[in-house]
Amino acid sequence: MIRVLVAEDQSAVRAGLVLILRSAPDIEVAGEAADGEQAVALARELRPDVVLMDVQMPRLDGVSATRQVVAEELADVLVLTTFDLDEYVFGALRAGASGFLLKNTEAKDLIEAVRTVARGEGIVAPAVTRRLIAEFAAKPARASTADPAVLDSLTRREREVLACLGEGLSNAGVAERLDMAEATVKTHVSRLLGKLGLRSRVQAAVLAQELGVQGP
Repeated sequence: MIRVLVAEDQSAVRAGLVLILRSAPDIEVAGEAADGEQAVALARELRPDVVLMDVQMPRLDGVSATRQVVAEELADVLVLTTFDLDEYVFGALRAGASGFLLKNTEAKDLIEAVRTVARGEGIVAPAVTRRLIAEFAAKPARASTADPAVLDSLTRREREVLACLGEGLSNAGVAERLDMAEATVKTHVSRLLGKLGLRSRVQAAVLAQELGVQGP
């Protein structure tokens, strides 16, 4: 079972999310939080597999809560918001969120996103991916704390995979682009995340965009 903590300040929305998640036979709602501080506290107590985190919440916003949950390695975080592209998105992804979805996501897609994040494969809403990448491309002067030297530890193939992640490609998409087996892609992703000290492929995608990593 995938244990999920739902953090959302609007009770009606939270109830709807819980209802959707409970409809999946392999997902258990471990707890509910109404604000960011409660989300962090319950994550510490319950140790869920995934925290479904709203961005705008009282007491502690979702980005700050995500940063704490990820820093303490309490769970993987899937961020939900009504905003399709703004600094909240970048903040959440930089904070270590494993995924980002819009609140108008279809129920089946939400469930599948939770499963994907629980498997360790981050996800960004398809409708957002291209705009997310375009935003980075449009702002080359965006401040980055990343040091290009971190890429020195990667093999040529790992750099190519990282570039594909930066384009928002799935494992299947990377496999097709680089003409390799999907299982091999997963291995490369796992290795490059370890070398770069990252927790999710989404963080890797953000890093690839910030450093301008180019594919083959």
